[in-house]
Amino acid sequence: MGEGGQEKARGGPRVVRTPGGLSVRVDVRALTVVVLLLLTALAASVLLIGTGDFPLPAADVLRTLAGQGDAGQEFIVNELRLPRVLVGLLVGAALGLSGALFQAISRNPLGSPDVLGLGQGATAGALVVIVLLSGSAEQVTVGALVGGLATGAAIYLLAWKRGVHGYRLVLVGIGISAIVTAVNGYLLTKADIVDASRAVVWMTGSLNGRGWEQVWPLLVLCAVLVPLVLAGGRGLRLMEMGDDVSYALGVRVERVRLVLMLAAVLLTATATAAAGPVAFVALTAPQLARRLTRAPGPQLLPSLCMGAALLVTADWCSQRLFGADQLPVGVVTGVLGGGYLLWLLVTERRAGRI
Repeated sequence: MGEGGQEKARGGPRVVRTPGGLSVRVDVRALTVVVLLLLTALAASVLLIGTGDFPLPAADVLRTLAGQGDAGQEFIVNELRLPRVLVGLLVGAALGLSGALFQAISRNPLGSPDVLGLGQGATAGALVVIVLLSGSAEQVTVGALVGGLATGAAIYLLAWKRGVHGYRLVLVGIGISAIVTAVNGYLLTKADIVDASRAVVWMTGSLNGRGWEQVWPLLVLCAVLVPLVLAGGRGLRLMEMGDDVSYALGVRVERVRLVLMLAAVLLTATATAAAGPVAFVALTAPQLARRLTRAPGPQLLPSLCMGAALLVTADWCSQRLFGADQLPVGVVTGVLGGGYLLWLLVTERRAGRI
């Protein structure tokens, strides 16, 4: 069997020719993974909408979403539960995509916003507003966004030395993360009991109480940045071969790297501002997507879909698996992601990469 036949047998890349004479390379396995992840995310979303003090069967949820429910169902689904689920989908998608970008740029499986300190930076911005300014929920959101952007800018500037390279980016990010974590601890010691309790709840990462006011900024940002990032996927794949090869192939490496890092920082900061620092989704989603697709490259779209599926599934687990004691979704993702991180470290060490 020839090479093309082997690829088809594995469900690998195929070339599809359009009637207009254009040819498009399609990775069948990656496309199948994306479709399955989308179906998983949608199924988990329907189950999540039906979960609560007033449970609804999946058929009633679908009928209500189609505009055929009664007044009570319309209120429960469209006003109370649908915004929370949409925030979960958008936050998970944003974190999964930003994690894939940072891991590809740093060429390191640990190069995610969790490790680089962007979540801690957004937390610092929120804590400043909560502890020092006693700000409103909207002001906390703005503070988290500013804190995440400022941390991303600091990491980029400190890691710059004739360009930004992988290990230096990760090391600078770890150092910034340690400093900002210490600042966050100091801010908590200066807060009164009410503000400290409010800050700890926000720092856990939760979808409780999320409404349409969190949905629209996330939706607009994703609508702008996701196509931009996916369009830059070719340059990102070439950059994995090294800067010199990328320059030779016509890629403006630093411009592409700066644009994609800015997009990743914006996605992370906005997701954190909407739901708090939800742990480990950005770290695990790209790795799981890569293992499912078994394809080279950053796997941006599968990572996005994996992040959305992971977060809504974790939120469903947080509401259904612990009885009356519902856990914030950040606790569930932290437990699962921590176990995955330990497994990843052991695997990388056995392979001799760390």
